[in-house]
Amino acid sequence: MIFPLQERYVNLLTDFGFKRVFGSEPNKQLLIDFLNTLLPAHRHIQTLSYKSTENLGNTPVDRKAIFDLYCQGENGDRFIVELQKAKQNFFKDRSVFYASFPIQEQALKGGWSFELAPVYSIGVLDFVFDDHRQENELIHTVKLKDQNCKVFYDKLTFIYVELPKFTKTLEQLESKQDKWLYLFRHLPDLDDQPRPFQDPVFLQLFEIAEIANFSRNEQESYQTSLKYYRDLNNVIDTSRQEGIEQGIEQGIEQGRQLEKIAIARSLLGKLPVEAISQTTGLTVDEIEQL
Repeated sequence: MIFPLQERYVNLLTDFGFKRVFGSEPNKQLLIDFLNTLLPAHRHIQTLSYKSTENLGNTPVDRKAIFDLYCQGENGDRFIVELQKAKQNFFKDRSVFYASFPIQEQALKGGWSFELAPVYSIGVLDFVFDDHRQENELIHTVKLKDQNCKVFYDKLTFIYVELPKFTKTLEQLESKQDKWLYLFRHLPDLDDQPRPFQDPVFLQLFEIAEIANFSRNEQESYQTSLKYYRDLNNVIDTSRQEGIEQGIEQGIEQGRQLEKIAIARSLLGKLPVEAISQTTGLTVDEIEQL
């Protein structure tokens, strides 16, 4: 049974929403427009084609690796585009592993010179890396560099977008990149098409993303995808809250212990050790170690 949704537009952070908007041939201009906000001007894409992931990798294990989109620009550049909703162990290792497939795919039989086309691994992240929590920067562009921090190889680039760090309001949007990141975070919250989003590319997006335009099967698929996304967020939020509560409890207990130690030190030489133990709750051994 399909239950009507309150939102007018699809959530781009669901698998269904992400692939509906960015993953089909008729909508590829949307993906091109978004990617060009992340790429340097001299690498901007004019057109691209979607490629199958089935033939990537050299082993059956490799071929089971799954990422959301794989496409190629008109100049041969390869793009892996992934939506990542939650932190995973060894996520950066995983990114490097996946990026090796478009590299190996370029091998030619016969007298090949080993010249490679650039490969970009782009991750849209609904989380923040632990080692970036104190940084304001939300887009991280990573290349292979030498000991002097000079780019050693410029044909392999990792771009990570930490969406939770994007906090601009509708009135604060300035660039095309701002607008795309805002939609990633807030598209389901919109009831109409706000003034900053009147260019043709965004008008196309609103039409594609409007839930009322979905077929019955598409609505069912979206609701399944949305349920998975919400369940995942609930699990993450619960785990985070439990961690905070545990940390508070540990902090309170540690404070109590420090208070006991301070009281015991102030009583040393004034009361027998046994009496101090009864007063503070510390053991005789703990007091003697003071």
